Amino acid sequence: MANPPDAESVETATEPAPRGTETKKKSSPSREAKAAPGRKNGANTASPAKEATATAAAVRSPRKVYSGKERAQKLAQIETSISGSATLKSAVKQAGISEQTYYHWKKAAAPTSDGDDLKDLLALEQENKRLKSLLAERLRRENAELKTKLGLQ
Repeated sequence: MANPPDAESVETATEPAPRGTETKKKSSPSREAKAAPGRKNGANTASPAKEATATAAAVRSPRKVYSGKERAQKLAQIETSISGSATLKSAVKQAGISEQTYYHWKKAAAPTSDGDDLKDLLALEQENKRLKSLLAERLRRENAELKTKLGLQ
């Protein structure tokens, strides 16, 4: 067990300092106040014409949904533009989509080439089977001919 005098010293060590010794930091004015010192409480001093253009820019047209065929056409158009020494930004802008949309479409279109690879692999396996059977048949015939020439049959 702890001694009572030791317990008192622990309690006094955890007590907060007296209020008179604390120092308060002055808060700096906000960024808005620094930018426009004449404004108070964030009052808007923009003209109505500026507000109208800002509102029109903020309103978006409805989202365009492209079919798979349209996406493929746009991706092909962008690829041809890029191969013709155009930048990606200009090619995407010319196609009428954003860069992020281009990357999403490109990523989504990538697995289709994997399907083509799978088809190619299956075709190669079938060709391999066919060639193996032809070779086996040829070797059987040659083996039979050699046996008859040697008189083993």
